[in-house]
Amino acid sequence: MTLETVVLTGAAGRVGSVLRESLRHRVRRLISVDRVPLVAEGANEEVRQAELSGAEDVASIIEGADAIVHLAGVPDEAPLDSLLVGNVLGTHDVLEAARRTGTKRVVLASSNRLTGCYPVKQMVSVEMPPRPDGLYGVSKVAVEALGRLYADKFGLQVVCLRIGSLEPEPSEPRHLATWLSPRDCAGFVWAALTRPDITFTTAYAVSANTRRFWELSDEIGYRPHDDAESWAQRLLETAQYFTGDQLQGGDYATAEYTLRHALE
Repeated sequence: MTLETVVLTGAAGRVGSVLRESLRHRVRRLISVDRVPLVAEGANEEVRQAELSGAEDVASIIEGADAIVHLAGVPDEAPLDSLLVGNVLGTHDVLEAARRTGTKRVVLASSNRLTGCYPVKQMVSVEMPPRPDGLYGVSKVAVEALGRLYADKFGLQVVCLRIGSLEPEPSEPRHLATWLSPRDCAGFVWAALTRPDITFTTAYAVSANTRRFWELSDEIGYRPHDDAESWAQRLLETAQYFTGDQLQGGDYATAEYTLRHALE
């Protein structure tokens, strides 16, 4: 798939900041969008400050684009009404704008926390039922369902990436399973943008970690390079984390996490 213009929403966030540089070097024109001010980092990058409130607003930005990488939204546990507006309705606006403008390829930021209530001893595939570790994970179930709907009903090409723990390097035992290196993050997204013959697919975006929780899929054609195991000896209490009844979401899967962030 040849790409001339790509729109990146949520460009100021953790994932967006990693992707801006790699995308600028691969496409003729990158339109980076966020609700906070941005400064263009190259001659082929345009920046837009926008709230993306409604399909018409989104359509005015993505008109003429070949693809959109949608990262904007609420990034963590929050009250359900905030998650519905920021993640679910926001994703609907992007998909509807893509339908109206003829922007065929849409890459949606899903999350590993959609399956965070599976035990650490169980390998999980994208075919298995969701077991979200909180309301944030619930919102990502809805995001994937919207992507499936717009692929089936309106012919969009949609890739949902269940993004792992994007960090420069692993910093806690859970990252030995969930780490996503910046290099692999860029690789997964570029593959999701360019893989031919996509209708709808979901994939875990995680590095090739020896202890990973999730099956790697060949659907988008990218095989990760990095392995968190290289940092294992620097991390404390590693063995204890991968034993017992621990859930893959770790602290995210505790009742206290949701109560603290979303319900109190």
